[in-house]
Amino acid sequence: MTSRAPQARVTKAVIPAAGLGTRFLPATKAVPKEMLPLVDKPAIQYVVEEAVGVGLTDVLVVTGRGKGAIEDHFDRSPELESHLEAGGKDTELREVREVAGLARLHTLRQGEARGLGHAVGVARRHVGDDPFAVLLGDDIMDPAVGVLAGMLTAFEQRGRSVVALRRVPPAQISLYGCAAVEVLGEGPLVRIVDIVEKPHPGDAPSDLAVMGRYVFGPAILDEIDRTPPGKGGEIQLTDAIRSLLRSEEVYGYTFEEGRYDVGDKQEYLRATVDLALRRDDLGPDLREWLLERLDRR
Repeated sequence: MTSRAPQARVTKAVIPAAGLGTRFLPATKAVPKEMLPLVDKPAIQYVVEEAVGVGLTDVLVVTGRGKGAIEDHFDRSPELESHLEAGGKDTELREVREVAGLARLHTLRQGEARGLGHAVGVARRHVGDDPFAVLLGDDIMDPAVGVLAGMLTAFEQRGRSVVALRRVPPAQISLYGCAAVEVLGEGPLVRIVDIVEKPHPGDAPSDLAVMGRYVFGPAILDEIDRTPPGKGGEIQLTDAIRSLLRSEEVYGYTFEEGRYDVGDKQEYLRATVDLALRRDDLGPDLREWLLERLDRR
């Protein structure tokens, strides 16, 4: 293993958002899956807000064909703003302006859908030699749980890449990357000793699944360039991480709660309800309605 090197503070985030969203057809035939609403904000806005909340203010969204609505959402809309201002809708005006000012947001097309590893690799020109975080748009994290903040702290302390991990039932492990780890203590940080993409449950090295948050040093980009197509004929980010393990340590940050896979219909519904229940303007009435609705069943 190479010796640990000081790392610059992480300020850049990469959000891969080029997927087709086939699990939500026909809704995603003309609307990017990242723009599906959770209450009154598109899913990707929660991800950008999470990044900004921990100091990642330089955000690159890697998109594909038909994803122009994402760029439009984070851009200024003079016509809409004028309409809201003329109508005295100050709250709505403030909200749409805040969206446009959330971060220094850039977009870049993946060009060809060749997998998550490839999507991260095309960010090289933007991130350069700087460390960066990767946040998958399908995964909505509760900022109060502090997963990304904890990962950034671990990266600064250890000077090595950090991957979010959560235990899942054995029957679900084939849906994720899976890590074998060495326990370091009683905290959430573990050392990854092996990692594989979507193993058969009988071959999985553990029940720790890779969730959609990563913090990388720039070395991962060289590994992606050297990584051949893997599962599904795509360049897998998990395979690149496994190659990175040959030259340097990689850590896992384990957690239990606060993550929703909004690419899954059941999880999408749960996220929508949970987010609405937390709001003062919606929560009390929704909670009362839900209790009444359940009593009628």
